[in-house]
Amino acid sequence: MNRNFLFIVNPISGTRTKGGLESFIKTVCEEKKYVHTIIHTEPQMDMDSLSDYILKSKFTDVIICGGDGTVNMVINGLRHLGINFGIIPVGSGNGLSRGAGIPMKPREAFQIIEKGNVQLTDAFFVNNHFSCMLSGIGLDAAVAQRFANGTKRGLYNYTKQTLIQFFKAHPYQFEIELEGFRFFSDAFFISVANSNQFGNNMTIAPLASLTDGLLDIVIVQKMPKAGMPLAILKQVRGNNKLFNLAEDVGKKNIIYLQTASLKIINHQLAPFHIDGDPVETESELNIKILPKAFKMLVP
Repeated sequence: MNRNFLFIVNPISGTRTKGGLESFIKTVCEEKKYVHTIIHTEPQMDMDSLSDYILKSKFTDVIICGGDGTVNMVINGLRHLGINFGIIPVGSGNGLSRGAGIPMKPREAFQIIEKGNVQLTDAFFVNNHFSCMLSGIGLDAAVAQRFANGTKRGLYNYTKQTLIQFFKAHPYQFEIELEGFRFFSDAFFISVANSNQFGNNMTIAPLASLTDGLLDIVIVQKMPKAGMPLAILKQVRGNNKLFNLAEDVGKKNIIYLQTASLKIINHQLAPFHIDGDPVETESELNIKILPKAFKMLVP
């Protein structure tokens, strides 16, 4: 089948200008005689009109050139078309791309797109919010909010905001319900993961899979702040076993579990993010996996 590529470029994602990326796309597609079109994202992109354009132009693949927020917006708006999605990661964290094994260099990422290995990939909903990578409540959402409101991007500035928010952080009161089991937790943050990481190779859910029909839930409970970095390091390294519902919640610094759905009562309206983008928080969060939600081009 002849492929017809639509490249959707977010011109303000990440830290690099996109002129060089667009020149690369044009050059490689012209060399290999690929039919292609390049468009830019807009703050309020009309996905209905874009869907009509894709159908009329008979595009076979949509290639997203941006970060996790751009990936979320495009996939959510176009997944009903059953089209293939490729990613050239040029965002700040690129969590979904890293979790899927997509290279960070545009030329290598494009080679993955050319090979056309299609993976049916899970996503999930938090209330009416679509998420394809990782969403969270609490400390990580506070970091996401400050980072989104800042004028500078990149790993350095994300790390800086993480340290600032860490020293300001306090636990929030949550009530968690799953599989008929309910418990309360005072927690600094709760991560709901489909991919295995925040981004920048910072793994938070080592056992997470994009195709297993399960969500990985990581609850970082109240503990002395001095001990939190070591506790999170153990989680990152995969030293924490999955939580057994019969265990004593109060004895664990970090609870790690897998489930297809859960409910979180957010008693103190802790901040909330979807795939790294802050959204208005809610008092009740109903979370459910969406198996085989979209087609992604992967290694």
